[in-house]
Amino acid sequence: MARYFKEQDIDEFRECFYLFARSGQITSLDELTVVMRSLGMSPTIQELTGYLKGKGGKMSFADFLEVMHIHSRAENLPSEVVNAFKAGDVARTSVIPARQLRNLLQNWGEGLSSREVDNIFREANVSNNGTVRYEDFVKIACAPVPDYY
Repeated sequence: MARYFKEQDIDEFRECFYLFARSGQITSLDELTVVMRSLGMSPTIQELTGYLKGKGGKMSFADFLEVMHIHSRAENLPSEVVNAFKAGDVARTSVIPARQLRNLLQNWGEGLSSREVDNIFREANVSNNGTVRYEDFVKIACAPVPDYY
């Protein structure tokens, strides 16, 4: 599985895995849920149950890497976010006012700070008084961070 992930990602996965699977194996749905969601994945309970059942109820770190690879191919976060924006776009304009986007980013989910939103807006060339093409914004916001190593 190492060929599918960067060494830095594997190190992060390992650290999170052993933080929550202290016995060296994941043996419960709760452990698997916490580990995967801590790593930014959004698996459903049915997916999690299937992954754990597919590994016989116990998951080593190597098994976990395989599950992360499988799930990362199934989960398409940018598409899911764009679909969420489309669901709220009754007029089908493909844009959202920057102020409304700022409000969503600051007050929904884990809520970003004003400074974090400012940084994202600067990176995406968004003015506070304009409108944002949400498909373009999602592409920029979901792009991988450049690896300058």
